Amino acid sequence: MSELLIERDGAVMRLTINREDRRNAINDAVIDGLMDGIRQAMAAVPDVRVIVLTGKGDRAFCAGADLKRTGDDRPFQIDHTDPAAKLGDLFRLVERCPLPLIARVNGHAVAGGLGLVAMCDMAVAVEHAKLGAPETRIGVWPMMIMTHLMRVIPKRKLLELMVTGEPITAAEGLACGLLNHVVPSAELDAKVDWLTDRILKSSPAAIRRGLYVYRAMQDMTMHQALVLAESNGGLMGTSEDAQEGIAAFNEKRAPEWSGV
Repeated sequence: MSELLIERDGAVMRLTINREDRRNAINDAVIDGLMDGIRQAMAAVPDVRVIVLTGKGDRAFCAGADLKRTGDDRPFQIDHTDPAAKLGDLFRLVERCPLPLIARVNGHAVAGGLGLVAMCDMAVAVEHAKLGAPETRIGVWPMMIMTHLMRVIPKRKLLELMVTGEPITAAEGLACGLLNHVVPSAELDAKVDWLTDRILKSSPAAIRRGLYVYRAMQDMTMHQALVLAESNGGLMGTSEDAQEGIAAFNEKRAPEWSGV
């Protein structure tokens, strides 16, 4: 069976790491599958509007890199003449993705698994999930995932997480902004559906353009960000979705989005 399941559910693309026996640990096939699934979702815009990422089973969302790999697929195996890491390629692809990604955190998320949570735009987790960056316990540093973690977790909390390698609870993840919602296991799917349903009520054109600008602003000065916001604010007003949204508001009805 494929190590990454890709399933289309209406306007939602669901990506499931299918390595339950290895606690959904990451190998090259998983990363290749994630990139394939995201590309499929991007190619299906505007019919696909949300991507949900999860792990198989109820024990782990993702345990990070599979440290038992051998050969060319072994952990930290990088060609120093071309040092780009597969996980980095995945992160770069997500930066170009015009669709919101939701992490359905069905269990523990550690190391690279924590990076996948931070990579997503929103995250819903079960209350028993542990979240951690234990790389220093095996003599390395969470280099790749730090690029995303430092954008969502306050500096001191993140440094404690990375330096000590100690995990935090889902409740702590919620408090520090890593997670949006924490629920009992029995309520996980209902909460993820609740979130996706609310995304689907919003303009797909506005979300796509908004995510594009939001991601571009991450590395900008305030002046650069304001210039980008001003130009795109005016541009958005010319879209069919903006015209429909204003008409629907004035006519007191639900909008019918065209996605353009």
